[in-house]
Amino acid sequence: MKRILLYSIVMVLSLALLGGCKGPAEKYAKTIENLKAAFKGETTASAKYAAFAQKARQDSLPQIAVLFEAASKAESIHAGNHKAVLEKYGAKPDEFTPEFEVKTTKENLQAAIDGETYEFTTMYPDFLAVAEKEGSADAKKSFTWAMDTEKKHAEFYKQALAALDANNVASLSAEYFVCPKCGNTFQAANVEEKCSFCMTPKDKFIDFK
Repeated sequence: MKRILLYSIVMVLSLALLGGCKGPAEKYAKTIENLKAAFKGETTASAKYAAFAQKARQDSLPQIAVLFEAASKAESIHAGNHKAVLEKYGAKPDEFTPEFEVKTTKENLQAAIDGETYEFTTMYPDFLAVAEKEGSADAKKSFTWAMDTEKKHAEFYKQALAALDANNVASLSAEYFVCPKCGNTFQAANVEEKCSFCMTPKDKFIDFK
C-alpha cells in the first residue's frame, strides 16, 4: 500500500513539473507577437526608405538619398534579427505586402522622423517591457539594437530636414556606414572603430556613399 501511495505521489509531482515546462510558443507568446509586429514594421521601413532614396535622387538630393539607402539597409538588418529570434522560438513572420506612400522629399523626411520617433519612444520600449517580463533575452537584444539605432536615424533625418529647409543640403554627410550585425548607423565623420552596440569591427561595416 505504501509503495502504491509513493508511486502515486511521484506521478503527480512528475505531471506537475511537466506542466510547468512551457515551450517557447507558450512561454514567449506575447513576445512572439511583438517580434512579428516589429518584423513587419522594419521590413516596411526598409522598403519605404529605399523608395524615399529613389525619390531624393530624382530630386538631385544625393546626400539625403544616401541617408535613406543606409537606413533602408539598417532596417532590413533589424528585420532579419527579429526573424531569427522568431525562428529560434519555432515561429515565423506573417506574410504581408509593405504599404506606404512616397511624397516630396521634405514630406518623406518628416514621415521618417515620425516613424522612428514612435518606434524608439513607444513601440520598442513597450516590446522590451514584455520581453523582460517573459524572460526573452534574445528578443531584448534584438529590440534594443533596433531601438537604439532608430534614435540615431531620427536625429539624422532631423538634420537632413533642417538642411533642406535652409537650402544647405550640401553640408550633410555624403557617406554612411551600417553595422551588418545590429544595424547601427554612422555618419562618416563619426564612424567608430568598433560598433558600440555589438562590438563588430569597423572593417565589417557596409559603406554607403
